[in-house]
Amino acid sequence: MRAILQKRALRYVFGANLISMLGSGMNSAAVAWYILQATHSEMALGMFAVLQTIPAMLMLPFTGVIIDREDRRRLVMMLDAARAAIILSVAILAFLGKTRVWELYLMNTLVAAGFWMFWPTITALIQELTPGEEFVHANTFLLAGIQGGWLIAGSIVGFVYNHIGLGGVLLIDFSTYVVSFLCYFAVRKGRHVVPRPAELRADIMAAETAFERFVREMREGFQFLRGHHSVILLGTSWALFLGAMLTAVVVTAPLSDNVFHAGAVGYGWLNAGWGTGAFFSALYAPAVIGWLGARRSIAISMGVLAICMIVAPLSPWLALAVGIYALMGSGRGISGVAMNTSIMEQVPPHFMGRVQNTFYFAGTCLQIVLGFLVGAVAQLNLVAGFAIIGMVYGVAFVSASWPVRTAIPVQGTSPVQ
Repeated sequence: MRAILQKRALRYVFGANLISMLGSGMNSAAVAWYILQATHSEMALGMFAVLQTIPAMLMLPFTGVIIDREDRRRLVMMLDAARAAIILSVAILAFLGKTRVWELYLMNTLVAAGFWMFWPTITALIQELTPGEEFVHANTFLLAGIQGGWLIAGSIVGFVYNHIGLGGVLLIDFSTYVVSFLCYFAVRKGRHVVPRPAELRADIMAAETAFERFVREMREGFQFLRGHHSVILLGTSWALFLGAMLTAVVVTAPLSDNVFHAGAVGYGWLNAGWGTGAFFSALYAPAVIGWLGARRSIAISMGVLAICMIVAPLSPWLALAVGIYALMGSGRGISGVAMNTSIMEQVPPHFMGRVQNTFYFAGTCLQIVLGFLVGAVAQLNLVAGFAIIGMVYGVAFVSASWPVRTAIPVQGTSPVQ
């Protein structure tokens, strides 16, 4: 881990993620709470979750090629700047008392467009900046920063929302994007593009039109996946995990409001429980993954998430539910490190954007179905809504447990168990 922290570029990347996730976590929690209080409808929260997927459905089939072709640091900076401008506009409306639910839906949709391009880009950038033997530690720091931000955000929102309101929360989020932009600006100078194997730069490229090159590069991504079944199974678990995790917003706020009658403070405690578990999992995730191997770590984590999601709404006390959320956060942290590490070890850098986007696309397709389904079911029975999400984690457990031959790692890395 010391070798990771000695790299100036990675220190800036991890710092930027910690700060930006603080704002993003506060934004997500505050907007979800505002929508629930304005509409008193789980279906409205389901729509909130589904709208995050619309940009992904339109963008993900194409942006993987861009991520693999362009300077990833510059892409991240552009995404931060665009999202900051959008959030500042809505923050001003909130301070003027003119915020409407549809405007929050629109903001969420536009910011999600940046989110779905940001995460494959930042993962690919970290793979580019990190020595192969340090992938586990790099992903541990990345997840620690992300969940550290969510931990602080989850704790803050519940306790300050009634004092600073939605406008104050959005202004904080805008500020964190500005700081994140400056951190990425300091990562390195100049334009850097991941080199490709020599055979990909032959005379074929010289004779291609821009459109033909784009189609060929997309096709190459799919051809890579067809030859790597272990990556397909890993990506299937990843897609299921993403769909389930991003749909949890539909049921968490109602759990605090309708079951425990704890309002915004209870919602903050539940988010803080998840964030605490995920953040502290960074202390033991490398040891767990080294002991069990990446695939078994993912499988066990998915099993824990499935069980905890099913039993969480059955808790008689808020404190116990917070503990269950902390356990789920721990499973999220370990599985996140293991999944990112496995992808980095098995996928060459020049395929990273396209491979990741394939699975992000599958996850967003699932989220559309889950958003509407869980919202409609939770409106009638919250326990059943939690159970649906738990079953999706259960399917991810099966995918991660499915027997597969040991994959051939990317040159310079260790094989994934």
